[in-house]
Amino acid sequence: MNCIDFVELVTEFLEGAMSNEDERRFIEHLAECPGCESYLDHFRQTIATTGELTPDNISPDARQQLLTVFRDWQQR
Repeated sequence: MNCIDFVELVTEFLEGAMSNEDERRFIEHLAECPGCESYLDHFRQTIATTGELTPDNISPDARQQLLTVFRDWQQR
């Protein structure tokens, strides 16, 4: 498995939705690649942080910036 494949499969891995063979390859790559290990850690931290966010916790400016980014992204 290469790093591009790894990144594409992170969500599937975290959801426990991988085949045994893909999971084995994913974990083998993870053991050999510090960059992907860091990526997975950041992904987990992002999930933990965003799971704590509520509309009341986001400032109006931050909310508007996020909405702008998502709208611009969808238009591409």
